[in-house]
Amino acid sequence: MTDAPPLLTAVEDGILIATLNRPDKLNALNKPMLALIEEAVARFRDTAELKVMLIRSTGRYFCAGADLKTDDHGGMVYGNGPDTGSGVREMHRRGLHGMQRMYDEMEAIEKPFVVAHHGTCMGGGLEISLSCDFRLAAKSARYAFPEGRFGVVPASNGVSRLTRIVGTHWARYLLMANLVADADKALYMGLVHEVFPDESFEEDVMKFCRHLAQQNGEQMGAAKIAIELARDVGLAQARNVERLANSSLMLGPAYREGYKQYTSGIGSKVKDG
Repeated sequence: MTDAPPLLTAVEDGILIATLNRPDKLNALNKPMLALIEEAVARFRDTAELKVMLIRSTGRYFCAGADLKTDDHGGMVYGNGPDTGSGVREMHRRGLHGMQRMYDEMEAIEKPFVVAHHGTCMGGGLEISLSCDFRLAAKSARYAFPEGRFGVVPASNGVSRLTRIVGTHWARYLLMANLVADADKALYMGLVHEVFPDESFEEDVMKFCRHLAQQNGEQMGAAKIAIELARDVGLAQARNVERLANSSLMLGPAYREGYKQYTSGIGSKVKDG
């Protein structure tokens, strides 16, 4: 496996599938893998035919986090870093810039990102997952931030995005208590959207992604922006966000045709899934 690329990509039914492929290293993130993920994100952004991006992995772990056994995992250095507080902050700002740039891009692209977790998802693997729009778990999935074991907090998304998704209550569970959440607890806390049986996990994930690929792209893009904005502003301004979104969507042919079909009875029964 040493000669295999650290990220595999394939396209199926309009879905760009990016597979973490360092199973012998538990899919730990390093610079070559992160660079390939960023290339895949740009390809997804720039290719109109691609409707959904799915991130998954090979091996028994989804991702063990950053590859701490080398200095080749995104620019951070643990154990031999600066000896002043300002130095540490600057190391974080500069060393994590590449990952944060990619996370920001994933959150800004008006198409859905899906991540599929089997086995353990830790540290940096969970941080990149927090920038995805949908997180799907196999029953065997486990979630943790190991940074607490050596006296620090996760430095990119692990506090900021995690707290925005699960709230302070469950952020304390993962970051202060340093406890592991199984798939069912992750679903309960709102960290993941669905938990599927291990036996049918790949099939269930692809079914979910195909469903997304069939949705109206303009509506999903507008909804993605509106949801982020509505979370950050007051109720009155959030309603303005709704109005702005629909002022564009309702003038398009997709809305007119969809509304016509729905009111004629085609959409009168909403199918599960």
